[in-house]
Amino acid sequence: MLIRRELPADVDAIAAVHRAAFADQIPPGADEPVEVGLVAMLRASDAWLPALSLVAVVDGEIRGHVCLTRATVAGRPVLALGPIGVPPHHQGDGIGAALMHACLGAADALDEPLVALLGHLDYYPRFGFVPGSTLSIDPGVPDWVSHFQVRTLSAYTPDVTGEFRYAQPFYEL
Repeated sequence: MLIRRELPADVDAIAAVHRAAFADQIPPGADEPVEVGLVAMLRASDAWLPALSLVAVVDGEIRGHVCLTRATVAGRPVLALGPIGVPPHHQGDGIGAALMHACLGAADALDEPLVALLGHLDYYPRFGFVPGSTLSIDPGVPDWVSHFQVRTLSAYTPDVTGEFRYAQPFYEL
């Protein structure tokens, strides 16, 4: 498995990954999962960080994708993780974990203070994520509190507290 940066030629394959990964979560009346459109909107926004959009390649095929985008905590720059996707028939192969380790390592190397996400409470703690409330970081949307998690990195300082804000495309879904 090779983890590398997204290339312009990968856009369609990345959309296909998210289409497959979230096929069981297509909203009523929609043609595809929201994650496909979200990645496209993020890519077109000023929150997009090309160095932090990573793909997992196995046997020449893109089998997973993750992106980190610019977000803020009380106006201070941090990162948001997501979406991360691996098609169901490749889940359990270690692709998601490899993408998580790679993106967290890259973010740490870039001196980012923390990464935040909305995600499954049984999956993300294995990568060091904790409830945002434990660090006095609130997602700003009451329905998100139960699944809002943060992972501090080497550049984190305890004064990074307050309201977390995703890039605007997350609020346009």
